[in-house]
Amino acid sequence: MTSPARGGTFRSLGNRNFRLWVGANIISNTGTWMQGTAQTWLVLTQLTHHSAGAVGIVTALQFIPQVLLVTVTGSLADHIDRRKLLIAIQCGMGALALILGIDVVSGLAQLWHVYILAFFLGCGMAFDSPARHSFVSELVSEDAIGNAVAINSTAFQLSRTMGPALAGLLIALVGTGWVFIFNGLSFGTTLIALTRMNVTDLHRQHESDGPRQMRLLDGFRYLRNRPDLVSLMVMLFFLGMLGMNFGVFVSVMSVAVFHKGASDYGLLTSVMAIGSVLGALLAARRDRPRLYHIIGGAFCFGCVMILAALAPSFLLFGAALLVVGLFMQTVNTSGNGFVQLSTDRSMRGRVMAIYLAVMLGGLPIGAPAMGWVADHWGPRIAMIIGGSSGFIAALIGLGYLVRVRGLRLLWEQGRPRIDIRPDPYRPRTMS
Repeated sequence: MTSPARGGTFRSLGNRNFRLWVGANIISNTGTWMQGTAQTWLVLTQLTHHSAGAVGIVTALQFIPQVLLVTVTGSLADHIDRRKLLIAIQCGMGALALILGIDVVSGLAQLWHVYILAFFLGCGMAFDSPARHSFVSELVSEDAIGNAVAINSTAFQLSRTMGPALAGLLIALVGTGWVFIFNGLSFGTTLIALTRMNVTDLHRQHESDGPRQMRLLDGFRYLRNRPDLVSLMVMLFFLGMLGMNFGVFVSVMSVAVFHKGASDYGLLTSVMAIGSVLGALLAARRDRPRLYHIIGGAFCFGCVMILAALAPSFLLFGAALLVVGLFMQTVNTSGNGFVQLSTDRSMRGRVMAIYLAVMLGGLPIGAPAMGWVADHWGPRIAMIIGGSSGFIAALIGLGYLVRVRGLRLLWEQGRPRIDIRPDPYRPRTMS
C-alpha cells in the first residue's frame, strides 16, 4: 500500500491561487452539471418521446470536437498563456449557455437547436479541457501536483453532487430554460478568480524549456517511447467509449425502467457523484498515483456496473451507482495525475490533449451505440455492455505489466508472491 503523503489530504489548498481556482470551479461546475442534467431531460422528455438515441447523439456531438480539434488544442495550451486562454474560453461557453436558455424559455427550442449548440459547446470544451487540466500544474509546485489534481477532482465531483439535484429542483419549479441561464451566469465566478490571481506566483515554464514549434506531432513522438502512457490511454478509450455513457444509462434507467421524474433523475446523478467525491478524496491521500490503482479501479467498476444493471429496485440502483462513481473517479483521478506527473512539463499540454481526446474520443462512437442498444434491447443490457469495458481495460493494463515489467505470480514456501520489475519509465519527479 502507498502511504499518504506528508502535509495532509488538503495540503495544496494552502496555495492562494489554487484556493481561488477551486472555489470558483465549484460554482461554475455546479452550473455545468445543472446544464448537463437539464439538457438530457429536455431531449428525453420534451423534444422526443424517451429517445435514448437522441440523448446519445447530443452526447456524441458534444465530444466529437475533442477529437477533431486535438491537433491545435494541446499546442495552444503549451504555447499560449493558459490563464488568458481560459478567460476567453469561459466567455464563449457562458454565451452559448445563455443562448440555449433564452431559446428554451422563449418556447422556440427544437431538437436540431440542441444538436448545434451541443457541438459548439463541445468546441469550447475541446480548448478548455487541456488548458484547464495543465493549468493546475501552474498553480502549485511540482511536488504538490498529484494532490492538487485529486483536490481539483474532488471539487469537480462536489459540484456534480449538487448540480443534478439543483437542476431537478429548478426544472420542477421554473423549467429547463432557466437552468441553462443560471449556468451561463456561473461562468462569471471563474472569470473573477482568474483575474484576481497573483500572476507572479504561477509556476510557469520558461520559454527556453519548451519545444520550438507548436506541433502536436511532438506529443505523439513523445508517447511513442512511453508504452505505459499508451496503455493507459487505450484503457481509458474503452472505458470512455462503453462505460462512461452515464447520461444515457442513468436517464433511461430512471425514466424507462423505474418510471421516475426529473427530481429523482437528478438525485440519482447526485448519488453517483457522492461516490465520485469519495474516490477523489481517496486518491488525494496517496502520495502519487500508480498504474495498479487504475487497473484495480477499472476491474471493480466493471463489477459494480453489472450489479447496477441488474438492480431490482430504484433504491438498490442508486446504492450501486454510488459505488460506480467511486471506482470511476478512482480511475479518472489516478489516470489524470499519473499522466501529469510522469510527463515532462514542456509537453504536458500536448500529452493532456491527446489523453483527453483518446479518453473522450470513444464517446461519439459509444454514446449513440449505447443509446441504440438501450432503445432496442433495453437499458439493462446497455449498462452490462458498458460494464464490460472495465474488464477490457483491466486486461490491457495487466498486459502492459506482464509484457514490459515482467509481472509474475510466484509461489514461495506455499505462499503466493507477486514479482514485478521496477518501472523503467518512471521520471525523476516520481522517484
